[in-house]
Amino acid sequence: MSHKVGYVSIIGLPNVGKSTLLNAILKQKISIVTPKPQTTRKKILGILTENNYQIIFLDTPGIVRPAYLLHEKMLEEINESIKDADVLVLLFDVSNESRIKESEENEIIKNLIEQKTKPIILALNKVDSITQEQAQQLVNHYESFNNFKAVVPIAASSNFNVERLIQEIVSLLSEGEKFYPDDIISEASERFFVSEIIREKIFELYEDEIPYSTEVIIVEFKERTTGKDFISAEIIVERDSQKPIIIGKEGKAIKKLGEVARKTIEEFLRKEVYLELRVKVREKWRSNEKMLKYFGYGVKK
Repeated sequence: MSHKVGYVSIIGLPNVGKSTLLNAILKQKISIVTPKPQTTRKKILGILTENNYQIIFLDTPGIVRPAYLLHEKMLEEINESIKDADVLVLLFDVSNESRIKESEENEIIKNLIEQKTKPIILALNKVDSITQEQAQQLVNHYESFNNFKAVVPIAASSNFNVERLIQEIVSLLSEGEKFYPDDIISEASERFFVSEIIREKIFELYEDEIPYSTEVIIVEFKERTTGKDFISAEIIVERDSQKPIIIGKEGKAIKKLGEVARKTIEEFLRKEVYLELRVKVREKWRSNEKMLKYFGYGVKK
């Protein structure tokens, strides 16, 4: 029996549903998801293995115009993912007209098409928010470009048409041996996933600039054969004024953060943990080359 294998990068603007799509494809949450844009900062590798194919997906940060050095590093991650990919899945959010930034999306299409080296599948996400007629009009519109191998309307959050998208991807892959064992769904460490869970909860619980100004570092991760695992994490902020916001009055905000993060971490690890959170200030870390390297941005895997 022939076996297909290849790398697929999921790319698009912030908040179009890239992480939700990867989680739907894998039927397991490995990418954090929040309603706020720019939640994903680093590419996340997820592996889908079936009897006749293995697809290595790369969930990438949203494409933004850089305002910080961090954004430039995120764009580097996207470009690396495009280079590594055998197939590109370009994801658009069609939920409302104002959300579709036509000029930006056309620019993305133009840049990708000019490369001419990668087959592109266009996935129109959140079609459950528009009528069937509107969805078909959009499919017809983008098919007329004649630059996509397929245009697939999907709703990642409800798993609509995700299987069809997978089959379109498989049709474009080459035959080859599997790169990973069948039971591996990602190559990222537990430390990485734990730090991402804490960051997800910061996005959910805090407002304004706070989520975008924070980074999470796992300082200690002790697995214990008896009793709870011990995890110590540092929440990095950019300014002294942000530290008391994270902590909250009488420590209530960080206590709540610790509770909700610990619960999700325990569900992910399937064991009890003791979670310790501390807040540290690293001035303007988003524009500091050394700090970004320390946090793992721009480091070649």
